Amino acid sequence: MNSKSGAYVLEDGDGSMIARAWLSEHAEKSIDIQYFIFSVDNVGLIACDYLVRAADKGIKVRILVDDIMVEADPEDIMTLDNHENIEIKIYNPGANLGKNIGQKLVKIAKDFRGFNQRMHNKTFIVDGKVVITGGRNIADEYFDYDHEYNFRDRDILLLGKIGQEVQNSFNQFWESPLSIPVSQVIQSKQTTPPNFELLHQYACNPNNFWPQVRTRIQNLPQTFEKIQSSGALIWSDSIQFISDIPGKNKTKKGLKGGGNTTNALIELVQNAKESIDIQSPYLITTELSRSLFKTATSKGVKIRILTNSLASTDNVQAFGGYQKDRASLLRTGVEIYEFRPDAAERFKIMTGALQKEMNYTPIFGLHAKSMVVDGKIAVIGTFNLDPRSANLNTECITIVKNKTLAQRVQKGMEIEFKPENSWHTTLEWNPDDKVNWTKRAKTNLFKVMPKGFCRAFRKINCALSGF
Repeated sequence: MNSKSGAYVLEDGDGSMIARAWLSEHAEKSIDIQYFIFSVDNVGLIACDYLVRAADKGIKVRILVDDIMVEADPEDIMTLDNHENIEIKIYNPGANLGKNIGQKLVKIAKDFRGFNQRMHNKTFIVDGKVVITGGRNIADEYFDYDHEYNFRDRDILLLGKIGQEVQNSFNQFWESPLSIPVSQVIQSKQTTPPNFELLHQYACNPNNFWPQVRTRIQNLPQTFEKIQSSGALIWSDSIQFISDIPGKNKTKKGLKGGGNTTNALIELVQNAKESIDIQSPYLITTELSRSLFKTATSKGVKIRILTNSLASTDNVQAFGGYQKDRASLLRTGVEIYEFRPDAAERFKIMTGALQKEMNYTPIFGLHAKSMVVDGKIAVIGTFNLDPRSANLNTECITIVKNKTLAQRVQKGMEIEFKPENSWHTTLEWNPDDKVNWTKRAKTNLFKVMPKGFCRAFRKINCALSGF
């Protein structure tokens, strides 16, 4: 087993959160986390509490977060960073933290590519041996905790030899000149030692974190034994972790350039023999990707893609780009399915405790970024099927060449392709009219704008809102 790596798919948000909490409690030396979004909502605050408790025991905690999506009060960030065993760095700062609107606009004008180049990686590493990676950021909606809107997402738990590869990738980002200590980004006014008592009280309040969840955390070893005996945890020497380098590529100007993850995915598509099933929340194709799909389908490869519908998407700008190219993609022979906001699957995914608490089930959008090739290769990661993931954002993916695990992922996909969970879109019909006219109007506006203008508008809007 020492020469092999273990992999287990984390489908539901509740289980993925519990795994992170248990690993934080049982870390022996280090916890390294790397995220695009780390919100200080319910889940984010509870995550901070677990990290502080680990740090209190002498565990070294390193947190690397992309600048543009940090949603926290600067003083709260500095309080966390002031713990003697916690270090925080910000990736590619200048677009959000510590900057006013004028400074953000100057950043966009002077370095448009640099402003757009973001770190989209998502890794949670304990002792360099156990890893959780995949589509989930740290925020309520990724763990089925939001009261209005949640994401259907997917993570993968990795054990053993592969852990060092993920650790090496994290270290490369941590040591990159693009990653700056938060103390150099934020001018803190703090002069007193940090006090985390209020944070502990919040996390222990049953209104914020139900006691039954803590019971599940305590029972995780027994749960893990059942997982092992069921065969759901697979051991293989054919598990790869692939990450882009800091900065994505060597391109200095323009919005192209590709990356390690892009190249790996292209190779998988080119080598497919029978089928490719893909889940991606955003679906904006280029001439290159459409050509790849066309070549594959002409060889008899069946390609199905599940993406968000206009009714389920959280990003109308991105949907406008997809809507503009949808017919061209369908003409390549690809089958497209669009996720329903009222997907029946959400009743199985949402925790029973949360549904009882709210007396209703929030709507769901798709956020999983997964692919199964020929029923025997599974890909789980952070890569969206759009030019941003292909050329600008750093991404990471796990490729598992194992039929058992691949078919488990595909089984979940098959459920979501069903009519009660998604609409089958064709050249003759699409579900755009399932939403109100205001959302359709917003999407149509972005559809008629040039793509470059849409990109600029979206990023300027993010900068002005502190997004």
